[in-house]
Formats: sequence, structure tokens, C-alpha cells
Amino acid sequence: MIVIGTETVERYFAAHAGDRGIRAARSQYDVWLAIARRARWRNPEDVKAAHPRASILKGGRVVFNIKGNDYRLIAAVQYQAGVLVIRFFGNHAEYDRIDAETV
Repeated sequence: MIVIGTETVERYFAAHAGDRGIRAARSQYDVWLAIARRARWRNPEDVKAAHPRASILKGGRVVFNIKGNDYRLIAAVQYQAGVLVIRFFGNHAEYDRIDAETV
């Protein structure tokens, strides 16, 4: 997949550099990013096969759990184009304050 929007996650990590658990989250995000860049997801079922705990939402949105669900990443996936756009990255409390289908 072509991954767009990584600067959203980079800004989050920079702003939360001293937070507890952020290094582990960074490490797991890096693994997720490597997998996403190599992936050829053609439909939501392909995403679920690679990430069984991902949540498939309306409108091509997918929520990925990072660091055991301590952090969440929301992406808009355009399957036919092979493009994944990161729309949100944050901790669970921050995620609870947004609408994952519109962010």
C-alpha cells in the first residue's frame, strides 16, 4: 500500500516523547507501518486477515490497535488505488473523544 499521512503520527510522537509507554508504541507503529507498506489489501477481509483485531468501519475506514489497544490509528483505505491515508493517531482516551468515521 502507499501510506500517506505518516506525519500525523510523527507529530504525535514528538509531542508525547516523554509519555510512559510511548517508546513501545513507536516500536509497534514502526512494525505496523512496515507491514502496511508491503501489503496489497484489496478489501476489508484482506485487512482482517493481516490484523484480526482491526475494526472495519463505514466508508473505507479502519481502526488499528497499536501497543495492545493503548493507542489507535485510524486510516482511510482506498483499496482499488492501493492507498492508505492515516487520519488519526492517539491514545485510547483521545480516540474516545473523536468520531472515527469522520475524522
